[in-house]
Amino acid sequence: MTDGPGSTPDVPSGWAAEQPPPYGGAAGSSWTSPGPSQSAYPSAQYPSAPHPSAQYAPQAGGPYGYRPPDAPRPGVIPLRPLALGDILDGTIKLIRSNPKATLGLSAIVAAITAIPTAVGQAFSFGAIGEFVTDPYTAGTADDPLAGGASQLIGGVLGYVMTFVGTTILTGVLTRVLGRAVFGGRITVGEAWRLARPRVPALFGLVLLQALILLLPLLALIAVLVGVTAAGAFDGADSAAVGAVVVAVLLFFVAYVPYLLFLYTRLSLAAPAIVLEGRGVTDAMSRSWRLVKGDSWRVLGILLLTSLLGGIISSVLAIPFTFGGMLLGMLNGTAAGTAAAAFLLAVGQVIASMITYPFQAGVTGLLYADRRMRAEAFDLVLQTAAARDQAQGWVHAGVDDLWHPSYALGAGPYYGAPPNGPYDQHGPYDQHGPYGPYGPYGPQS
Repeated sequence: MTDGPGSTPDVPSGWAAEQPPPYGGAAGSSWTSPGPSQSAYPSAQYPSAPHPSAQYAPQAGGPYGYRPPDAPRPGVIPLRPLALGDILDGTIKLIRSNPKATLGLSAIVAAITAIPTAVGQAFSFGAIGEFVTDPYTAGTADDPLAGGASQLIGGVLGYVMTFVGTTILTGVLTRVLGRAVFGGRITVGEAWRLARPRVPALFGLVLLQALILLLPLLALIAVLVGVTAAGAFDGADSAAVGAVVVAVLLFFVAYVPYLLFLYTRLSLAAPAIVLEGRGVTDAMSRSWRLVKGDSWRVLGILLLTSLLGGIISSVLAIPFTFGGMLLGMLNGTAAGTAAAAFLLAVGQVIASMITYPFQAGVTGLLYADRRMRAEAFDLVLQTAAARDQAQGWVHAGVDDLWHPSYALGAGPYYGAPPNGPYDQHGPYDQHGPYGPYGPYGPQS
């Protein structure tokens, strides 16, 4: 292209006389001044085309648009810090991939613990039905009181049995979860064999937590009973009674945050007892440290889990409860009472069979998530998953990787204890699953 008569010079104005040849061109090739639609390089060498690779296209992943690869997922969760959806999805996958160890075991525990409560409720409904049908011949007010007493006794027995059953079930389900994170499965017998040594510590934890959470409430009840027994309210005016009522209300206003705060901070103690082999107070301190800095998120997930569990439990149990209540009230015979108790028990078993593993799974995955966020434990899990993938199977010794020494840099952890389920030095070699220095080599 020219601006007037004459030919275009070989070298543009202002360029040196001796220019290197174009890229890919022969020596002596002439250069042309690039115009608005002409490149300084031969079009055959650099054709006009869109960017060849889509992986570097602008994306939400960094200043250069690079999106890192997805985290490996050998088991029920991706091995990275978890979102709420990952926790709920992982819990469902845990139940689906281990139905015998989750649903089956939960159904057995729920069936045993539901019997006393169901029998007490059936007698109570039968007594209420007789009183409502014929209040003059049903034994005056004794029948409703007897029914209430039977329901109270059945409820207390059921609560004690539920306390024992759910504590044991928590240990077993946590063991199942610890293996499922790596993609491995575990039988009910093996899970019980691994969790059985930790059951006494779990009982101690539940009792101590209940004491800590209920201590202010028990103190209030003791004060009110003592003041009432001393006759402080005898002849008291309405202003004094109102002051007591206001004080009780203020107590509950302060007690609810206390309850939620401690419940949140101590919520991860049970997984620490089962998977890390800690004692009661050590596990509570461990849970306190893991939750610290993320208390609101942990509390929200726990409350959401309780809400979902309550909704699922109610939806599953209401038809059986309603049917048992009607049968018990309308048919006061022994057969009717037995049928009502059966329906009530079935409803409780079906509801608990789902909610028990659901709540245990969410708590266990919250524990894993907090360790990945606070201790970079996902790197340990990814290293173990790569080794398992290379060898083609999941060794039972991955259970030992939950020990905190792998993530905290506190020195090597030499596998299971002597005379444990594997051997003295761990599953892979003579010094634990990753050699004498842990998964990342020597540690200072």
